[in-house]
Amino acid sequence: MSTARLEAFSDGVIAIIITIMVLELKAPEGHTFAALAPMTGIFLSYVLSFVYVGIYWNNHHHMLHACETATGGILWANLHLLFWLSLIPFATAWLGQNHFTSAPAALYGMVLLLAAIAWVILQRQIIRSQQGESLLKKAVGEDWKGKLSVTMYVLGILAAFRAPGISLMLYTVTAIIWFVPDKRIERVVTGER
Repeated sequence: MSTARLEAFSDGVIAIIITIMVLELKAPEGHTFAALAPMTGIFLSYVLSFVYVGIYWNNHHHMLHACETATGGILWANLHLLFWLSLIPFATAWLGQNHFTSAPAALYGMVLLLAAIAWVILQRQIIRSQQGESLLKKAVGEDWKGKLSVTMYVLGILAAFRAPGISLMLYTVTAIIWFVPDKRIERVVTGER
């Protein structure tokens, strides 16, 4: 089976995730800019989550271009990833509404960690499906970004119970690392075709 249907379904789910997040942004009661001040935490958590969902969408697109067929294992691994991504709006709302306190910051990190683990599982399913020389395996190599991300999320979760600000800094730095366009897959796919 081709990956077109898988990519279209994933794009739709990701669009819904972003829509749910933006719907959580409620307009303030007041009519001055000062009325926006209490919403700062909610808005900042939305921005960080929007960036994360955008990073996943972008990299998912590139990863599927290194995959020619969608096996049953790939379909289930993709649903697993989408499940964890679908919890980002909930974690984002709780984090923003509670002004970046310990438990919401830890839960936010757990959702990011579990999404990262699901990403690795999907990556491995695609690599396993590619008999012989895997384009994706060639592209990701040692996957230092993936390993660093998991480490940063674990450190962020642990830090959340002592200093939630540090955990949020770690999550932000991890997003910045991925925000810089990753050309590994693009170079390999265009070089092979």
